[in-house]
Amino acid sequence: MTMDSVASLDLADFDRTMAANARSAVAGIKHAARVMVPRRSGCIICTASTAGVLGGVNPAYCISKAAVIGAVRALAGELGRHGVRVNAISPHGVATPFGLRGLAELLPEASEEELRRMVEAGMNEMGGAVLEVEDIARAAVYLASEEARYVNGHNLVVDGGFTVGKLIHMPDPVRSE
Repeated sequence: MTMDSVASLDLADFDRTMAANARSAVAGIKHAARVMVPRRSGCIICTASTAGVLGGVNPAYCISKAAVIGAVRALAGELGRHGVRVNAISPHGVATPFGLRGLAELLPEASEEELRRMVEAGMNEMGGAVLEVEDIARAAVYLASEEARYVNGHNLVVDGGFTVGKLIHMPDPVRSE
């Protein structure tokens, strides 16, 4: 994974990334639907990313994750008519070994502790709370539950508000006495 611009995009890498992320999601939806549609029930949850919502990292990765969100939206209506719900979860950065390895490729000079701090503090809008794998699992449990029985075609962004936008912290005005 690199921060290359589209002008230097390696199309073979793009194809691999699209196959790993977008094509695999569509294949998963297809094969799950083959079993769920005859039963007129089911819930399919795809993993997207805040990179697919915001862009700005690796073009191939961002495009592939946006395609996952598009596939969910494109297929939820058709499958919903058959009692099958299709949703996505878009997690933000989680300091997993896999995620830290990807970040290390972008910033090879940074230590593991610096990378972890970037993910847990620099990419965090929740004032002390850190996004953990369990938070993503809870979102999946919700989407799969009866409580979400009418949620279909949704991309549940689990990012602590990061994609909403960073607040501008203005200095306090100087008070005259």
